Amino acid sequence: MNWRDYIITDEKILRGKPIIKGTRLSVEFILGLLSEGWTEEEILENYPQLSREALRAVFQYLKEYASDEILLPL
Repeated sequence: MNWRDYIITDEKILRGKPIIKGTRLSVEFILGLLSEGWTEEEILENYPQLSREALRAVFQYLKEYASDEILLPL
């Protein structure tokens, strides 16, 4: 899977934050739902414009950026 097929940035939408293509749902928003305990099923049920592939793309996107050794102080 290529996350670039599902995640885009557009300066005109949410000031250029990464979003799921065809929506105004940011990667940050999706991660927030997951961190609050939402399941994949709950997200898909509440946001029917999303696909399972789009949710997986969020993780691919994060994996790629995490592998670029972006370290944040703890």
